[in-house]
Amino acid sequence: MKIELSFQQKDKHSTFRAFVDEEIVPHADRIDREERTPPEIIQKLAQKGYLGAILPEDWGGIGMDAIAYGLLNEEIGRGCSSLRCLLTVHSMVAHAILKWGSKFQKEHWLTKLASGDAIAAFALSEPNVGSDAKAVETTATLSGDSYILNGQKKWITYGQIADVFLVFAKWEGKPSAFLVEKNSPGLSIKPIFGMLGVRGSMLAELHLNNCRIPQENLVCRQGFGFSHVASSALDLGRYSVACGCVGIAQACLEACIEYTSKRKQFDVYLKEHQLIRQMITEALANIKAARLLCYQAGYLKDIGDPNSIMETSIAKYFASTIATKVANDAVQIHGGNGCSSEYPVQRYLRDAKIMEIIEGSTQIQEITIAEYGYQEYKFSQNRSSIAQELVART
Repeated sequence: MKIELSFQQKDKHSTFRAFVDEEIVPHADRIDREERTPPEIIQKLAQKGYLGAILPEDWGGIGMDAIAYGLLNEEIGRGCSSLRCLLTVHSMVAHAILKWGSKFQKEHWLTKLASGDAIAAFALSEPNVGSDAKAVETTATLSGDSYILNGQKKWITYGQIADVFLVFAKWEGKPSAFLVEKNSPGLSIKPIFGMLGVRGSMLAELHLNNCRIPQENLVCRQGFGFSHVASSALDLGRYSVACGCVGIAQACLEACIEYTSKRKQFDVYLKEHQLIRQMITEALANIKAARLLCYQAGYLKDIGDPNSIMETSIAKYFASTIATKVANDAVQIHGGNGCSSEYPVQRYLRDAKIMEIIEGSTQIQEITIAEYGYQEYKFSQNRSSIAQELVART
């Protein structure tokens, strides 16, 4: 079986790359240095329709297939991981509303999210809650025709500028999801600075102090906040991150090829040294492998195969770990220059490390994937036993 992009997908990929090279790459270092994303760059993303990439045309979106959406994330990730993070969380919230939102919520928000007239952020993590997402401490109580939310959310990507947050809280002990607008009474937003990587993703803390929101802002049903709303959104987020990691690694590879073709040591170009060629070879092979895993996950999503969830986890695990390795090697190849802000490889390394933590850490993915492996083995053994029994009977 040959895994190959269609002509239309290849054409879109070229369009994405040209957009990133022209509109994003020249500003990426400034975004990292200033720890903010200029609104005009977000506007350009919106003008291309990319903020509505996954939304159907009926809601003002583009209706991209999963593979095309992955290619978009790869290219934006190659240019600027901070901006790719915006595409990720914005799309996660849009997806959640599209799949689980009420008719009113869809009509009120989806066209705004697709056009970029509103920016959305995903608010699950808390100061004491990370990987164990079901243990959220934020609470919601019903008071008349409103919900009252109390708690704190942390590490909220683009929380500084978001117009609406998808907030997860426990209502009567059951995880539930709510839409909270930035001007809701009782909501305060505190910027977070000084992070290791994706510094331009404008992180924030949300403080919910008797925050009052309308009753119709409940998404899906009581108790379905994690099992349905968050889980489906996080699956999309993992896919986005996986493809973005391929982009980081590709940026590192291209930077190394250019640098080793110009830099001389011991009277020969770096690219002539065998150990440099070994690192380039490993990077190239690992990037191709990670990209194919993303293609496979995207293909399964497009055909509605439930195995896409696990394949996405595998893709995210592999792509994030190789992005860190390739970025680490890229800094090593650049030597002292690799540690300087004059070269982007130091940013790639910092950003890559963040990818091993967000949307399910490397260790959480290892636990999940290993359990899947044991279950698959058990299933195959049972299937083999049944087959042997049938043969014996005949």
